[in-house]
This record gives sequence, structure tokens and C-alpha cells, in this order.
Amino acid sequence: MWHYTGSERPPFAEEPGRGQESVWDYPRPPALVPSERTVRVEAGDVLLAESRAAYRVLETASPPTYYLPAADVDFDALVAAPGSSFCEWKGAAVYWALAGGGEAVAWSYPEPSERFAAIRDAVGFYPGRVACFVDGERVRPQPGHFYGGWVTDEIVGPVKGEPGTGHW
Repeated sequence: MWHYTGSERPPFAEEPGRGQESVWDYPRPPALVPSERTVRVEAGDVLLAESRAAYRVLETASPPTYYLPAADVDFDALVAAPGSSFCEWKGAAVYWALAGGGEAVAWSYPEPSERFAAIRDAVGFYPGRVACFVDGERVRPQPGHFYGGWVTDEIVGPVKGEPGTGHW
């Protein structure tokens, strides 16, 4: 059973500084929070998405995952990718690859759970596979190939996916 749910930080959690957030203060089940920051996603010189109306999903132990509204995504640059997955909170996900092919660079929830209805068809991007930015800061990928969290200077961990976190 999950021990930490955002109500208390574990003893190994880093202390956030001014203007920072601890991933250990994020709730479980996760929260969906609107963001007015400028969020930009690029693949080489191709702008895949840009928005000031993204949502952040905040879940204990994970860096935020940003979802950009479908209206702010260039779907001409993306194609459906094989595979699917299921999130206990959000529902069934579908995947997107760059129009030239290759591995998935993004995912979305065409029929999310009621709690996450605001991100229906919104797109989350893997910052380890495409260049993602929040207010001009280049995002670092959450450790672990499957995860899509966005690591910025404003968050402290440790975060799920780092070595030794498999039991989280």
C-alpha cells in the first residue's frame, strides 16, 4: 500500500527552497491544476505545441505532467502510434509519434475519467523525446522510460523513477 499521500513528507525528501515545490506535497490521488505559464514543445525546428492554457497533474513523488489542449497542438506533425496504457486515475491512454515515425513522443486520453474530464484529448509530451519548455526553461525528463513528468528547477524530490525508487 502507498504510504505517502501528500499529507507528510518522508524523512528522505528534499526541503523546498523559496519558489520551489516538493513532489512529496502533491496529493494521491493526483490533482489537476490549470497553468497559465507558457508551455512550448518542439521537435527540432518544428513547433509541436504552445499554450498558456495547459493543465498540470500533480501526484505524490512525481514531477508535474503538463497536458496541452488539443487546440494548441499541431496534429499535422503527429501520427497515432501503436500501443495503449491504462492509468488508474485518468483511464485509457493513446499514443502519438512524430509524423516521420519512430517511438511515441506524446499521449492523450480520449475518454478520461470524470475527475480528469478537463484533459480530454489534451496532449502530454515526453520531455526526454522532444524539447519541452515552461516559461523558457528547458524541461528535464523524469527518470524512467515510461514516465512523462517534467522536471524543472522549481521542484525538489527525490522523484519516482530514480534508482532505488521501485518500491514507491
